[in-house]
Amino acid sequence: MTVPSTMKGMVLTGHGGFEALEWREDLPVPTPKADEVLIKVGAASVNNTDINTRVGWYSKAVRGTTESTASGADGSDFEDGGWSGKPLEFPRIQGADCCGTIVAVGASVDASRVGERVLVRPMQTFNAARLGVPLITFGSEYDGGFAEYATAPSHDVLKVSSALSDLELASFPCAYSTAEGMMQKANVGAERVLITGASGGVGSAGIQLAKRRGAHVTALSKLAKAEDLKALGADAVLDRDGAYPKHAFDVVVDLVAGPRWPELIDTLVSGGRYVASGAIAGPIVELDVRTLYLQDLTLMGSTRQPDKVFEDLVRYIENGEIKPLIAAKYPLKDLIEAQKAFLAKGYIGKIGIEV
Repeated sequence: MTVPSTMKGMVLTGHGGFEALEWREDLPVPTPKADEVLIKVGAASVNNTDINTRVGWYSKAVRGTTESTASGADGSDFEDGGWSGKPLEFPRIQGADCCGTIVAVGASVDASRVGERVLVRPMQTFNAARLGVPLITFGSEYDGGFAEYATAPSHDVLKVSSALSDLELASFPCAYSTAEGMMQKANVGAERVLITGASGGVGSAGIQLAKRRGAHVTALSKLAKAEDLKALGADAVLDRDGAYPKHAFDVVVDLVAGPRWPELIDTLVSGGRYVASGAIAGPIVELDVRTLYLQDLTLMGSTRQPDKVFEDLVRYIENGEIKPLIAAKYPLKDLIEAQKAFLAKGYIGKIGIEV
C-alpha cells in the first residue's frame, strides 16, 4: 500500500487537563528506523496510564487519586511525570494499546513482515536496555497508538492470528499484560485471590487470568457490578465499601491502594503475597511493619515485564483462553469524551478507540 506523508492523530502538548490534548490532521507519518516497523493503526483503547501521564500523576509531587488530578492540579511542573521518572518530551502521541498492520519495515527487518496483523508490547524492556533507560512505554517515552500510523521496534511488535476485531484485540496489550505480569510476579496458582479495582481494564483482565490458573477469585468492587463480575468469572464479590475479612486470601492483586490499604493487607493469611500495579485511590499509604514481618508477608510491585509475559498473552488470545471486554467505543477524534467516560468508572472492562 501507499503510505501517505501526513496523518491524523491526538497529540498531548504537555501535562495538564483535557486542554492539553490537541487533534491534528497534519502530523508527519513516522519513518521506521533500521530495526523498527511502521504500523497502520486499526484500533487503540483507553488506559489509566494515558490519563496518569497526561496529568503528571507519576510525579512524586502528586499524592492524591488519579481522579483528583484530572485537571493537572497540584501546581507542579511534573518533571518526573513519566514512567521512568524523567521529563517527557512534548508533543507526544499517547496510546499504550495498538492493534494494526505492518505496512513498512526498517532496513534490518525482514520484508516478509509487511502485511502482518500485530499487537505492540506496551512495556518494553528490550527497547529500554538498548537506549540505556530504566523503562520504555509505548505512548509515553515515544509516540504510541493515538494516530493513524506508529513505529515500534520489530522485537516488540508481535504477530497475532485471531478472528477478533482490531478493536477487540486492542483491548488486550496494556491492561492484560499488566495483569499477566502481576500473576507471574506473584506466582498465582490454585489458591484464594482478591483482586481490587475488579471492574476496570486490569482488574477484569486479572479475573480471567487468575481463573485460568485455577484460582478462587474474589472481586473487590461496588456490589452493583457483582453479577457482571461473576459472569466474567469471579467466584465471589466483596463490597469495596463494606468490611474486609481478615486472613482470608493467599494473594492480593491490588490496583487501588488508598486510605483502606492497611485493611487490605490484613486480608492476607500468614505468608501471603501482595502485588501492586496501580494506586487509583491514592499512592500514599500507611504500613505497620509489624504486620509485614510478624505475618511473613511478601510485598511486590509489578511494572517491568520480561518478554515472556506478552508472548504468553498473545498465545492465550490465539488459543481463545481469554476474551475481550469492550464496554464502549469512540472514534479517535473523540478521545477526550472517551477519557471522561473512563474517569466516570461506570463500566466494566475497556473503552475502545477506533483509529
